Amino acid sequence: MVMATDSQFHVLAVDDSVIDRKLIEKLLKTSSCQVTTVDSGSKALEFLGLHEDDQCDPKQQPSVSPNNHQEVEINLIITDYCMPGMTGYDLLRKIKESSSLRNIPVVIMSSENVPSRINRCLQEGAEDFFLKPVRLSDVNKLKPHMMKTKLKDLEKPSKQEKQGEQPAAAAAAESPQPPPQAQSPQPPPPAQSPQPPLVQPQQLHSAEPPQLQANNTKRKAMEEGLSPDRTKRR
Repeated sequence: MVMATDSQFHVLAVDDSVIDRKLIEKLLKTSSCQVTTVDSGSKALEFLGLHEDDQCDPKQQPSVSPNNHQEVEINLIITDYCMPGMTGYDLLRKIKESSSLRNIPVVIMSSENVPSRINRCLQEGAEDFFLKPVRLSDVNKLKPHMMKTKLKDLEKPSKQEKQGEQPAAAAAAESPQPPPQAQSPQPPPPAQSPQPPLVQPQQLHSAEPPQLQANNTKRKAMEEGLSPDRTKRR
C-alpha cells in the first residue's frame, strides 16, 4: 500500500497490475491528488474499514470496523474491473451497500470494451467507466465527481448548526411569558353641579301677582290723566 499526503483530493486506486497502478498514481499526482494504491478489492475494503460478516449471505449488510482508517477521508475510488478474488464490480456493490461509504464516487477501469459490463456497472452506481490505458484527459473528468464529496462535507456543519438552533427556538417558544401588567383604574370625572334654568323675560312678566298688575295699570292711567272709572264703557 502506497500513500501520499498534503493534497486537496484523496483517491483510492485499486488494481492488481503493478504497471497500471503506477500509471494511475502518476496521473492522479499530476492532477494534485493524494493517492493511496492497493492491489485487491479485499485490501480496499480493509483500508476503508469495511469487512463482511458473512460472504455467503447476500442479504447480510457489511459492517464498519471502529478501528480501521475511519479518520481517512476518501473522495473517490477508481478500481480495475478484472481482478482475482473480488472483481471491481463486487467492490462497487459492497461500497454502495454500505451506509457509511455509499456516497463515495466509484469509477471502473477495464482493458475490455464490453457494453453489457459497462452498463451493469453504471446501473449499480458507478460514476464513470474508463478504458485502459487511462489517460490524463480521463483523470481530469474525475474532479467533478470528487467535488460532490467536498460539497457534502461543507453542508454537514450548516445542518448541525440549524439543528442546534431549532431546540433553542423551541425552548424560547415554550418559556412562560410574563403576565400582562394590570392597568390601574382611572378615577371617575368630577360631578358637575346642575345649572339653574334660565328664565326668559316674558316668563318673569307673566309671573307677577294679579294685584301688582292692577296697581301698575292704575299708575299708568293716572299718569295719562285719566280716571280708572272713565276708562270703563258706559
